[in-house]
Amino acid sequence: MESSGPIPTPRPDDGVPPGGGYGYPLTFSVDYPDRSLNRLTTALRIFTIIPIAILVGTIEGGSFWSSTGGSGVRYAGGGVGILVFPVLLMLLFRRKYPRWWYDWNLQLTRFTNRIAVYFALMDDHYPSTDEEQAVHLNFPYPDAERELSQGLPLVKWLLAIPHYIVLFFLTIGALFAAVCAWFAILFTGRYPRSLFDFIEGVFRWHNRVAAYALLLITDRYPPFSLQP
Repeated sequence: MESSGPIPTPRPDDGVPPGGGYGYPLTFSVDYPDRSLNRLTTALRIFTIIPIAILVGTIEGGSFWSSTGGSGVRYAGGGVGILVFPVLLMLLFRRKYPRWWYDWNLQLTRFTNRIAVYFALMDDHYPSTDEEQAVHLNFPYPDAERELSQGLPLVKWLLAIPHYIVLFFLTIGALFAAVCAWFAILFTGRYPRSLFDFIEGVFRWHNRVAAYALLLITDRYPPFSLQP
């Protein structure tokens, strides 16, 4: 279910590296920590994450939950959290995606993913509210008139149901992988690369589905793949 329009060329102000190729309009990666991780903060991660979780909760109040890689990333229908329904209505009636709404959704999606990656033990640097750190998430600003269907946003959530089913089981697997990684870090100080790549892939899949069905930045149907 691809848009008839061309794939947008990244612009310097889109937050997408110029010349970066796309397997999908949303790109996601996490720098592998090829070093010894902090065992103390890893052991206490469920407690150290509380302050930043409270902070993001104040931003996302009044929203509903959407599980992303086992983490609570929320998508809101109103003026806080990720903007979904306002964007849907604007696309439906005006065929516009306001630039500042795009900027808000991009930055908040990056922020919540940094928290999710920290909670999954993939980075032991405390999540920043504005710096990129080890988490790289980008998606281009869409040309709503040429690249997005006017009516498709009404049914994208329905079309994405097969992804929801697959991601339900993948997320359970990612949770078990994170628990195994927790023990590995405590005993060896290292994050097993195979577990890291699997969890990163689950995050990527979740984010692609969100880009299609919730962020509404593309009409390209997400691939059933953990790969970039």
